[in-house]
Amino acid sequence: MSEQPISGPPPTCPRHPDRVSYVRCQRCGRPACSDCQRPAAVGVQCVDCVREAARADRPTLTPLGGRASRSDTPYLTRVIVAICVLVYLGELATPQVYGEGALAAFLAVDQPWRLLTSAFLHSPSQIFHIVFNMMALWFVGPYLEGLLGRARFLGLYLVSALAGSVTYLLFQPVGSTQGVVGASGAVFGLFGALVVLQRHLGRDSSAMVGTIAINAVLGFVIPNVAWQAHLGGLIAGAAIAAGFALARQRRAPAIAWGTLGAVAGLTLALFVVKYVILAPAVVIPIA
Repeated sequence: MSEQPISGPPPTCPRHPDRVSYVRCQRCGRPACSDCQRPAAVGVQCVDCVREAARADRPTLTPLGGRASRSDTPYLTRVIVAICVLVYLGELATPQVYGEGALAAFLAVDQPWRLLTSAFLHSPSQIFHIVFNMMALWFVGPYLEGLLGRARFLGLYLVSALAGSVTYLLFQPVGSTQGVVGASGAVFGLFGALVVLQRHLGRDSSAMVGTIAINAVLGFVIPNVAWQAHLGGLIAGAAIAAGFALARQRRAPAIAWGTLGAVAGLTLALFVVKYVILAPAVVIPIA
């Protein structure tokens, strides 16, 4: 008698049982035919393992559909507060900081970056100005940053700041030299967004509505308060948040970014109409 090894059936691809394959997936060890092989760092992987890995790497979304960060720490809010405080200290050290970043109607066309830089400056002679804005940002910002994700939160903040600046300019003569600074437009944008999103999520927003009402009254009572910037930021923030809510309902992230772009575009269009198209027809008297 003679002994011979008994060989089993040849290995076949799980997806294509009629195909013999001696190449195995480096991850699961199953055979994979040429159509099911995908290049990997070492060897090949089967299409099932590649799909499973892609699903595991899919980013976690926030309640409003934004990309969730790996940490719950509101780093972006802290960075914005830190920038505002550092800039304020710079204003106290030298008046040039205020002069280079403040917004005034007669400078808006030639130096349009002031539409945003002014939102990071505050009145050096009124400390309560920066204290109020930073406290409001510190209380509201972390919640919205976690709800929206950092990218959408940053977009909301900057577009609200832009809308506040432009709305202020719409109420000013083209040649006005009156300067304006402050994060109030952006902060009121966060206020407006919070009200809309709270209602969208079925949560109580009465406290924030009361806060907005009180600050609206103070804007007319306290002198040298740019209520126009508050109004512009509030409207922009509410409109952007409505777009975020709609994007969540329809599961269409493009709506969120489209709303941000639309609000920013409309804001800039209003600025261009008054300060570029209509401005040449305005005669500014020379003293």
